[in-house]
Parts: sequence; C-alpha cells; structure tokens
Amino acid sequence: MASPRATGRQRPSLSDSEAIARHKQAAASAAAELIEDGMSVGLGTGSTVAFLLPAIAARGCEGLRCVATSPATERAALALGLSIATLDELGELDIAIDGADQIDPQGWLIKGGGGAHTREKIVAAAARRFVVIASAEKAVSRLSPPVPLELLSFGVARTLLALSPARLRDSPVSPDGGLIADYEGPIEDPHGLASRLSDTPGVVDHGLFAPELTSTIVIAGERGVEVRPGAKQPPSKSL
Repeated sequence: MASPRATGRQRPSLSDSEAIARHKQAAASAAAELIEDGMSVGLGTGSTVAFLLPAIAARGCEGLRCVATSPATERAALALGLSIATLDELGELDIAIDGADQIDPQGWLIKGGGGAHTREKIVAAAARRFVVIASAEKAVSRLSPPVPLELLSFGVARTLLALSPARLRDSPVSPDGGLIADYEGPIEDPHGLASRLSDTPGVVDHGLFAPELTSTIVIAGERGVEVRPGAKQPPSKSL
C-alpha cells in the first residue's frame, strides 16, 4: 500500500491505475501458484495483497493455515474461506507473501504504507520463504523517503526529535496500538539508516526491509512477470 504522505510523485491517471491493477493481479496470481496443500502461509497487508487473497482461495488448496498481518487482511481472508491462526500457534511458516512500496536494485524494500510493517517484518522473518509481489512502478533506482515508523506513545516528542527529520502521520495507530510516523530524511545508506532507526529508543520498528529477509521478488509490468532472486534463497520450489 502506498504511504498516505506525499512522495512527490504524480497521481496516476485512470488508465495508469487500471494498468497498475492488472500488474498487481499478475504478480499476485504468479505468487499464489507457490501455495500447496497443508502449507502455513503468512499474508501481508495492502493493495497488492488484496489481489493475492482471492488468488490463493481460488487454488482450493486443502489444509492451509494462514497468519494475517492486519485486521483488514484477516477479515478479507476469512470472508474468502481461508483459515486464520496466530503466529504463535503455527511457529515457523512455509511461506509469506506481501507487497512493497519501493524495491531497489539491491533488494532493499520500503514497506509500511498501511502501518502494519512491524507485523509484516515479524511474519517475513518467521517464514522459510518470503515472497514480495509488486507492480512495476514499485521498482526504483534508489530508495526515497518517507520510511514508515511505528513508535511508542511514551515520550514520542523526544523520539521524533532523535529521529529528525520525522513526523507523525494523521492516521490510525498500528494493529498493536503504536503511533505511525515517517522518517523524511535522505536514504543514502539503507543499512546504516536501518541501524540508526532500530537503535533509537522509542522505535518499535521501521519499514526498511533488508535483502536478507527476501527469497523471491515478483514484479509485473507491461512486459510480463519478472522474477528476481532474493538474498534468502528458497529451499526448493521456485517460480
């Protein structure tokens, strides 16, 4: 899901929006082919995952148990007849599939436009295989702000000062009650920035996802579906 804060990009036209929707559908459908009977599946959050859920349900796999990263995903999955459990009940997941706001050539991701990035990162780390699905405009030459943040409410003004430049969003809290903010400074070194954000007291988590979390990136555009290997290699089946 795209961040509600301005990014300096123009709003897509109706025809562009229709093309983006087709590309999201294509990426989601390709990733859904990885789902097999009996799997434990992590389900991400956002507009691309909205295409993924019916694609998974349409496969009719038996014995699937899913973990949702947000209440919205859980409601949509249950409405499609998918079985939902907690991550603590399932433990290690066979696969997790989620979207991204930005993907750079090295495999760094920015996620969290919908404010669920903490849960999304926990689920991605718990999966033997983490698959990222996106439409082509999400692939960028370099990452740009904002980077979503989840913050504790206690001392939030001091936390924001330490993170400067950063500001709170005018948006609902995270699924676990954290405040959602955005880091708005430059991203010259994603690894260094990720360390800085993680080390700042009051930060629950941030939306920078390291390449080592991702097994496969599926990007769909006018030229079809492109599959990029991630730094975390899948154990067996590939697209």
